[in-house]
Amino acid sequence: MTPPAAALRAAGRVLATAGVAADAARRLRRLGAAAGADDRALCLRDAARRLLGSHGIEVRVSGPLPEGPALLASNHVSWLDPLVVASVLACVPVSKGEVASWPVVGPLAAALGVLFVSRGDAASGVAVMRAARRALEGGLPVLNFPEGTTTGGEAVREFHRGLFSVARRAGVPVVPVAVAYEPGHLAWTGDQAFLPHWIRTAALGRARVALRFGTPLSARALEGAAGLADATRARVVELLKA
Repeated sequence: MTPPAAALRAAGRVLATAGVAADAARRLRRLGAAAGADDRALCLRDAARRLLGSHGIEVRVSGPLPEGPALLASNHVSWLDPLVVASVLACVPVSKGEVASWPVVGPLAAALGVLFVSRGDAASGVAVMRAARRALEGGLPVLNFPEGTTTGGEAVREFHRGLFSVARRAGVPVVPVAVAYEPGHLAWTGDQAFLPHWIRTAALGRARVALRFGTPLSARALEGAAGLADATRARVVELLKA
């Protein structure tokens, strides 16, 4: 495809994103003060489906979708990951604090109930853990990326144990989740800026992502949060090999 055509496609998808954001905002305004966490999660699911569809990204799902509250623990490859998971399962994602300042995406994510955690900020971490506990107690799955950063998809970093301790206290299962993209350069790693990567993604013709859910792990059947984190990581690695 010629560069002008790709640029035109990117422009159209950027406009489509703005439209999705505006529609989600209107939906939330209609709900008003009555909008609960479950309403926001459903609104996020619908918005994520529209965003991925408008960007030509096909999600292929395998494995059992969890029912009820659970901690979803996924490998982390791209800023697209929360949208991919949320498009098939209404949930409350946890994201790094910088996302809140991103154009279009940040304000939309905040309005739709995404929990933002600032790296190195203990108070922020505690606040997110409390909010995650409330979401789980309210019956919603919480989506976490326990590597703490993105990778190129060829390896899975050590899982931080933070929210695994929340899952143990709440008595909810932990569901391993694996994401893998085609083409591979959809990975968003290192010091890449969000906006240029988004524009390049929007210029692509079509893309696919494999989303695999593993068998839930009992949060209290393993030795502490660290043991649960290690066991979950091993399951994610197995899912990626599949």
